[in-house]
Amino acid sequence: MRGAREWLAEFVETGIHEYLPHLSVDCSIFGFHGGELKILLVRWKGLERWCLPGGYVGREETVDDAAARVLEERTGLRQIYLRQHRAFGATARGESVLREILANLGVAAPPDLWIFHRVVTVGYLALVDFAEVEPKPDHLSAEVRWWSVLDHPPLLFDHDEILADALAALRNGLDRGTIGRNLLPEKFTMSELQQLYEAVLGRSLDRRNFQRKMLALGVVERLAERRRGVPHRAPHLYRFVPSPSDPADANGSS
Repeated sequence: MRGAREWLAEFVETGIHEYLPHLSVDCSIFGFHGGELKILLVRWKGLERWCLPGGYVGREETVDDAAARVLEERTGLRQIYLRQHRAFGATARGESVLREILANLGVAAPPDLWIFHRVVTVGYLALVDFAEVEPKPDHLSAEVRWWSVLDHPPLLFDHDEILADALAALRNGLDRGTIGRNLLPEKFTMSELQQLYEAVLGRSLDRRNFQRKMLALGVVERLAERRRGVPHRAPHLYRFVPSPSDPADANGSS
C-alpha cells in the first residue's frame, strides 16, 4: 500500500507534464479458453473494484502507441491484433471515483486537480492468445486476471458501456475471419471454431448450418490432416484462408 501511495502522490504532482490531461485509452482485451470468451480486468488497490486496463496518452506518443503500451504493460505481449472501436466522451465519466481512490490511499489532492477534469477516452479491442498472456499488475492495481465475458463484476467508470461496445464490434467482425485468426490456433476443428462463435455470440448454433456457412464464406479451408488422440472418429482440421488484402487481419494496431 505504501508503494502505491508514494507512486500516486508523485503522479498527481508531475503526471501532467508527461501525459495529456484530457485524453486516455481503455482496452477490452479478449482471450478464448475452455470454450469461453474471456476479458482481462484490473482490480484497483484501495478500492477493491474492477475496470478495463487503460491509461492516459503520453504527450510524445500517438493514441495507438498508448494503447499498445497499456496492452504490453498488462499482458507482456507486443504486435497483436488491436484496433479502435469508439470514443467515449460523456460529460461525466466517473472521475469522482478517482477522488475516492486517492482518499483511500491517503493522497491529498486539491479539488481542481488535473486528473479530476473531464477525460475523453478511446476504446480499443485486442485479441490475444490466452496461453501467452502473463497478467501484470502495476503500482495501483492489486490484481489483473481473466473473467468470463458472461460472468464478470460490475466495472468502474463507464467501462461496462465500453466493454459492451467492444463486444458488439467483435461480433460484427466474426464472419471476416479476423476474430478466429487471433483467438484460435493455426489449425483447429470445425467444432472448436463453432465453440468460438457461440462464445462470442452468446447463443447456440446449428452444427450443420454452421459448417455450411463457414465453407460458403470462403474464410476457412479443410486440410487433409485429422485431429489425432481423440476417443471418437478423428475430425478434420481446418485453417483460415490467408487474407493479405484485409489489413485488419494483420497483428498490431489497425
